[in-house]
Amino acid sequence: MQQKKLVVNLRRCLPYLAAPLLLSSVAAQAQQATAPIQRVEITGSHIRRAEAESANPIQVLSRADIEKSGKTTVSELLQTLAVDNQGSVPTSFGNGFASGASGISLRGLGAASTLVLLNGRRMAPYGLADDGQKVFSDLNVIPAEAVERVEILKGGASALYGSDAIAGVVNIILRKEFKGTTVRASQGLSQERDGGDTRLALTTGFGDLDSDRYNVLFNAEFGLKREVWNRDRSDRGAIGKSDLRDFGFSAQEALGGTGAITGTNAAGSSIVGNVRNPATSKYYSRGNMAADTGFTRTFPGADCSKLTSHPQGDPGGGCLTDAAQEYGQIQPRQKTANLFTRATINLNQDWQAYFEGNAYRSESIASGTPSGISGSVGYPGGPVSNAAVALGASHPDNPYFGTDARVRYLAADVGPRVSNVDSNFYRALIGVKGTAAGWDIDTAYLYSATKVSNDRTGYLQRDVTFALLNPTGPGTTGANVLAAMKNARYAALPAGTFWRIGENAGLNSREMYAALSPMISNDAATSISQLDFKASREIAKWEAGSVGLAFGAEYRRAETRLDPTEGTDKGNIIGLGYSAYDGKRNESAVYAEMAIPLHKTLEAQTAIRWDHFSDVGNSYTPKLGLKWTPTGNFALRANLERGFRAPSAAENGKGGLAAFSTAEDPVRCALGVDVGCSPASVAIITSPNPALSPERSKSYSLGMVWDPMPRTSLAVDFWQIKRKNEINQEQTDAAIAAGHIARDPSTADPDHPGDPGQITAVLAKYVNSASTIVRGVDLDARKSFTLGDGNGTLTIDAKWTHLFKFERTEQDGSKRDYAGTHGNCDATNCMGTPDNRVNLGATWERDALRLSLNMNYRDKLDNINFKDDPDGCASHFAEGFGGGPAPAGCKISSFTTFDMVGRYRLSDKAELFGSINNLFDKKAPLDPLTYGATSYNPLDYSGALGRYFNIGLRYKF
Repeated sequence: MQQKKLVVNLRRCLPYLAAPLLLSSVAAQAQQATAPIQRVEITGSHIRRAEAESANPIQVLSRADIEKSGKTTVSELLQTLAVDNQGSVPTSFGNGFASGASGISLRGLGAASTLVLLNGRRMAPYGLADDGQKVFSDLNVIPAEAVERVEILKGGASALYGSDAIAGVVNIILRKEFKGTTVRASQGLSQERDGGDTRLALTTGFGDLDSDRYNVLFNAEFGLKREVWNRDRSDRGAIGKSDLRDFGFSAQEALGGTGAITGTNAAGSSIVGNVRNPATSKYYSRGNMAADTGFTRTFPGADCSKLTSHPQGDPGGGCLTDAAQEYGQIQPRQKTANLFTRATINLNQDWQAYFEGNAYRSESIASGTPSGISGSVGYPGGPVSNAAVALGASHPDNPYFGTDARVRYLAADVGPRVSNVDSNFYRALIGVKGTAAGWDIDTAYLYSATKVSNDRTGYLQRDVTFALLNPTGPGTTGANVLAAMKNARYAALPAGTFWRIGENAGLNSREMYAALSPMISNDAATSISQLDFKASREIAKWEAGSVGLAFGAEYRRAETRLDPTEGTDKGNIIGLGYSAYDGKRNESAVYAEMAIPLHKTLEAQTAIRWDHFSDVGNSYTPKLGLKWTPTGNFALRANLERGFRAPSAAENGKGGLAAFSTAEDPVRCALGVDVGCSPASVAIITSPNPALSPERSKSYSLGMVWDPMPRTSLAVDFWQIKRKNEINQEQTDAAIAAGHIARDPSTADPDHPGDPGQITAVLAKYVNSASTIVRGVDLDARKSFTLGDGNGTLTIDAKWTHLFKFERTEQDGSKRDYAGTHGNCDATNCMGTPDNRVNLGATWERDALRLSLNMNYRDKLDNINFKDDPDGCASHFAEGFGGGPAPAGCKISSFTTFDMVGRYRLSDKAELFGSINNLFDKKAPLDPLTYGATSYNPLDYSGALGRYFNIGLRYKF
């Protein structure tokens, strides 16, 4: 029953917030004097030891801690922790590159720089790279009910684990032994009676390792999380709304809804259609009946009020809707199935064989706004501008009948753009471990793979769109038709078929829509095959203590492939960027580690690792850690380490990326073109670079652990990570300033001489460019009280992470500090980098009842791209509202939520549990800059969803 002893020891020696250095109490020491110390391997060291001996700052979450959080998945829990920051990938971001997955970003350095382990070993990364670049591990594959504990190493760990551990390691440890059967069922529902979250889990096991010499456990989990629509939170302030006029913004800043006419030769996509006067370049709504439009034909049926009840008021006369509110989601629909099994056999007294198997399937459906018809795109061959899309001279819905007229139309008749992502994850591990000649040995073979398919609907074929709207095409008779005839579905349509728009969309045939917007797909696959060996033992006993040695070797084969979505390889899908990559590499490594007692109160931990990659060469990563324990209840610890991250296949393989970001246009802004002064969508075309070098890092930490009184612990760690040779896309604004762009002169504003036209694409590549210094402090504290008169116990714990600096230095020497700001908007979601994140918890236990109250706090953000940004605030109120920085003086308000979690043991076998998340129904504050959610920050997801209830039952057979 070694595993049960281990669990007891962990619960005693690893309190909720204490790192492994926390020293045992006097009573525990007395007990250890008569019983041998259970020695195990803890994340951050390969030397088997008692938990209290490590010098690494580690946060440990036990099963009880996970249950007390009230979160139903591991990903939800980890993304509320103070150590998580910008760059994490929320499952709720259904329209991102990595739709359907979830990732953690320690220290805000990105999910690609956080190594996620499962039982101490790697797993295949998710098939879709975040932002088309950053490869990461999907936390959704973790079976929550099978988790024994989670260990978070809050510092670099490349000296032990190799690539990707720059910011730290998250090691999810699953059960290794189980007997009996447990069934768990829960149901969640928001106070709006939507967003249902159904969870079912079965865990069963048989066999006793001590008496039967084997144990087999099996875990199966099923989940169904239902969608939540933006439109169903219309009463929660700005949440889910792109029309922010009621909050002080204007349509002219692209914050007044969809379809606004924002200036001469500038208009958004309208459900009626905004059409440009060929003579004056001014846009008018097709429903405009004024005489000065120059229309040669009028359309009374295109009256905006007949197609929408959305409040109007665009000064430019556009027909306004709020497509994001009507079609967007706070939470996509996701169905999951998760299987885990482990078999353990004692071969003899010294050796044990084991097998682990994981299988996971996810089916997610995410909905977004309908497509516009003029969105520019990029592909490896260059930018494709769709600004010239026009209603042909003979199009029956053209108000300038007889002349081609540019049009901006929102394809609401086609429907929303929908992504159906199916993800499959597999993992198999077989190994043996035991003792030989005093050495603790563990060796295993691992195979893990993912397969992801993404089927999209609602996207428009460029060639067919142009042909259906303007059969003749610009300049050449029938040019658009000739281009579209390569499409078999278009070729099968009757000659002269038009795409009727707006009020006349009901005249379109099903066959026309099938040619215009067929389902498009792409597939991705990743795999790793790994053989590893490690051994450890005490090699000497000195007066100051025992000298421990560990060494090991690994060989790994990694393959990654993402096929481009059909049509994006030639820029033929309007509004959808190109992303594809293909790469293979062999990796081999050897490493060694020593624990050296320099004095009875001082221990050194040293490690060094050598890695060889078939595509990027070698890497050496050393580490030195010190722990000084002058008294039995106080210790100081320090760590110095180098780290690295090898470029992913998306960065140095074959393929490329054409995506979208937001940027201002300083040239047009300086000329007085208002639309150039506000962030607007631009295509970014990025090429892989086979000459990339690995990212390198240096990590420092200095901390103390103190038990000032019984049942009290305090840990403080100051830390810094400096990462250089960072692999980034060239900075968008820097590329624009350098002129690495493509423009469309036909969009120039004639009222501003010299206007070069809007930016259609920024041309970039992946480069080893910037360096970043992240510096902060962690505070972990815990205090338990015994309440008198049999009133139980009260435990209070706190976790606080503060950023002093998040400074990035570009190749030209310019510096940008993102701490406390909304930057870095080149990172996932543009969710900002708060200075402070805090988790507080209070748990009261008495007999069969346990109640917990948890507080999660995110600090306020300056709504600027970086500190001292010369451009000032990223958003501004409209002139009628003062025209000043926005919101609230250029501040994104802080956000605090409270969760109540309870458990009641009905009997020795049955347990009732439940939770209320966002207990006080706090609303997420307004955030107009982020692109990961609509008008609220993705960090504040619970404030968008609202108060949420969950109730469940666990029964043991």
